[in-house]
Amino acid sequence: MDHVACTPFINRCDHILVRPIHVHERPQWDRLMAEHHYLGFKTLVGESLRYIAELHQKWVALLGWSAAALKCKSRDQWIGWTQPIQWQRLHLVANNSRFLILPGHHIKNLASKILSLTLKRLSADWESIHGHPILLAETFVDISRFQGTCYKAANFISLGVTKGFGKSARRYYLHGQPKQVFVFPLNKQARLRLCHPLPDPKLIGGITPMKFTQTQIASLIDVLLALPDPRRKRGKRHMMISILAISICAVICGARSYAAIAEFAKLRTRKQLKKFRCRYDSISKTYIPPSEPTIRRVLQSCDVEKVDQVLFGWLGSLCSDTAIAFDGKTLRGAQNGGSKVHLLSAVTHQIAVTLAQKQVESKTNEIPTAKTLLAPMNLEGKTITADAMHTQTETARFIVEEKHADYFLIVKDNQPTLKEDIAALGLDKTFPPSAPDNRQGPRPPGNSQHLDQCRH
Repeated sequence: MDHVACTPFINRCDHILVRPIHVHERPQWDRLMAEHHYLGFKTLVGESLRYIAELHQKWVALLGWSAAALKCKSRDQWIGWTQPIQWQRLHLVANNSRFLILPGHHIKNLASKILSLTLKRLSADWESIHGHPILLAETFVDISRFQGTCYKAANFISLGVTKGFGKSARRYYLHGQPKQVFVFPLNKQARLRLCHPLPDPKLIGGITPMKFTQTQIASLIDVLLALPDPRRKRGKRHMMISILAISICAVICGARSYAAIAEFAKLRTRKQLKKFRCRYDSISKTYIPPSEPTIRRVLQSCDVEKVDQVLFGWLGSLCSDTAIAFDGKTLRGAQNGGSKVHLLSAVTHQIAVTLAQKQVESKTNEIPTAKTLLAPMNLEGKTITADAMHTQTETARFIVEEKHADYFLIVKDNQPTLKEDIAALGLDKTFPPSAPDNRQGPRPPGNSQHLDQCRH
């Protein structure tokens, strides 16, 4: 399109329409992005949305939103979340991985207007497609090619420049192209909701479909058989293991109240209720799910600590994650005897499943509680991570010698001698531990034994 043809559309951004593509438009969207974007195009990673911007029913721009970057130091520091919480909330961040103004459309303020219109509807569109909202939008701008003017005009926040590393599969590599990091909060409390230690029920998006296999349900029933039933024998209509199994699965699927658990139970099929060992009515020849009052009474009478032990053990058997982080958080608004409740939790890295948690008593701290937390867990062959507070000789010895696991502990100013010893090794701090050193080839994998040898 030449300049004369574009003249009628100049300063007509008020007629721009931004919308997600229809299913039949995807091949054309992918083709145009591959042909005209300087990075080319293959696919969008993870949960994604494709948008088009139209002017008088003609496509003028394409936008692609995908899963957020796994790690970004400046973004993570700006949010302020811990690693376990990051794994839990990363899906609430979307990355503007592709933005293309189609050739021939030279319209003043077009890019910033399109971004503004997209951001106004992004969270609602994402929730309608993927079942949860978006709290933060991010993007990375190649500073060798662009200045990020349209993002600045759309009120994105600049967080600095990356070090020029990329990720391919599970390895980091140096591509030498630093990019400027921009973020845009889609909610006034985006940072607080992303880093708060307690999950926000409004972000759960309702109850998701049950995806447990028959084998997993059977294994849950088996471990629940070890729990004693505190109820009297008279008047019992439902087995306790049935109520607990249904409640556990309902909570995992997003139920956050007794009523929601009861609704979850009502939606189970005949075959599923049978697997849960629900009561069989010989007259109607159907399996009867427990009611909300029954669920409430049973859950309130259970020994919480024993249920936790059984539940965490079952969840641990389902997880293949070899990396486990433990960290402590004070529960907002929760008190025990006038003191705030502080919990130390062990969480898997990849899918953020809590495997164990222990309350830190008011007269002690997290350091001695860590041993109590990890003691009953099967950690053989796994890697344990924690913050600088837990960089203690006794903790490291316990993990290696008694639990037969490896550890990755952070060293800060609370361990000045150890910090000086590590600095004396002359390790390159500009690349992640999993990245290959381009000067000397791939680095050897680290483990606890290797770290101990370096320390001494």
